[in-house]
Amino acid sequence: MNDKKLLSLYGLKWNPFLPSIPVEDLWVPPAIDSFLFRVENLVMDGGFALVCGEPGLGKSKNLQMLAHRLERIGDVVVGVMERPQSNLSDFYREMGTLFGVDLSPSNRYGGFKALRERWKNHIESTLFRPVLLIDEAQEMLTPCLNEIRLLGSDHFDSTCLLTSVLCGDMRLPERFRNTALVSLGTRMRVRMKLQPYSRDDLLNYLDHILSHAGASHLMTKTLMQTLVEHAAGNLRVLSTMAAELLTEGARKEVSQLDEKLFLEMFSRHPPAR
Repeated sequence: MNDKKLLSLYGLKWNPFLPSIPVEDLWVPPAIDSFLFRVENLVMDGGFALVCGEPGLGKSKNLQMLAHRLERIGDVVVGVMERPQSNLSDFYREMGTLFGVDLSPSNRYGGFKALRERWKNHIESTLFRPVLLIDEAQEMLTPCLNEIRLLGSDHFDSTCLLTSVLCGDMRLPERFRNTALVSLGTRMRVRMKLQPYSRDDLLNYLDHILSHAGASHLMTKTLMQTLVEHAAGNLRVLSTMAAELLTEGARKEVSQLDEKLFLEMFSRHPPAR
């Protein structure tokens, strides 16, 4: 079944269970809202922020919401690193692209100076620190992580030229125990460790996402409770089950998704956790 037919059948503006949810409609629980607010304020002084957690808890979506909020602040420059696993030469190539500096990987000292000069000029004209967002930061090489620390430090570590937000799974904070990265780990000014969500949190999530998609009627309350009980506190697991139910419900052209459909789909093959 194509997407248009599925959306039309249930009166949906967009599929609420796919990753492509419009950023302005993403669910923002209170703890995440507080984290985003603290990072927004960090751009005045610079420094490091960390968001970490197990897979499926919404780390990347939090980074997407943060990018959206920062981009609404007129003078903030936001760079999003797309290849965190790069070696040091490719790291400098990408940094040059993100911040509009023509860098030669063979002249790292020249690149180091050029980036810092660009950031200093930006700070003087706007008072805001440029922002670097790194998803899947646990994949970064140790020299690249330390290069970010050194690039952003000025006047004997008394001034920050860059606001860096590192986002990754639980391997990331574990790496900060390594001697080579201890110094970086101690510089995290804002931290957010995502935990599995409570039953009430997940019900709030479903209410929010269905309402914003324009189909509060899509699921019965009993089905919503059943999904939450089988999601193990994980948003990705919840969304994956719900997406399967939506596709199957559309195939059968049922008017509303209910617990009977859940049992038909998952009783023999329980959803993976």
